[in-house]
Amino acid sequence: MSNVGLLYVGVILFINGLMLIGVIPGKSAAILNFFVGGMQVVLPTIILIQANNDPAIVLGAAGLYLFGFTYLYVGILQVTGVSGEGLGWFSLFVSTCALVIGIIQFTLGDTVFGVIWWIWAVLWFFFFLLLGLGKESLARTTGWFAILISHLTATIPAFFLLLGRYESNTALALGMAALGGIALVMAMVIGRRARVAAAPAASAPALIVT
Repeated sequence: MSNVGLLYVGVILFINGLMLIGVIPGKSAAILNFFVGGMQVVLPTIILIQANNDPAIVLGAAGLYLFGFTYLYVGILQVTGVSGEGLGWFSLFVSTCALVIGIIQFTLGDTVFGVIWWIWAVLWFFFFLLLGLGKESLARTTGWFAILISHLTATIPAFFLLLGRYESNTALALGMAALGGIALVMAMVIGRRARVAAAPAASAPALIVT
């Protein structure tokens, strides 16, 4: 994946996570989704033109398209108000591809990015549950998971790559997996607390009517 593109994956995951937990309005988040989504489509196109059919380069470009189309789709939904089922089922496709790309990264010896791709697979599966299957109760869990992994899986690795100091080994991969697991548990706990806190408010009108 392009190092510059990876940097902006971090910021857009952070912004979209804030949108899902209600901190940022959808139309406000849409603008950055269009910017980053457009970049994640233009960059891989340029990369493919110059790739000389190199399989590794083509694979990296394919990953960028998965993200680019997601963010453009999010931007369009927020601006038009169209329902998100299509994006949800597309997210299932992205999640499956991320699992496969993670396996490929392991076979290529990059265990850290193998784990990162699997963490992204979990996030996009949450997008599928939320949008494709209409599990609206998972909105805050999904949002917090996106926030917690945004810089862990994208911004920080991007800076190491840009500085030429990126390393990948089993110990770092295990550390990344542990942090990803902690982020998932934290997101689920926060999401559950938010649902419990919202439950009395949801039932209040019924009590008043009674």
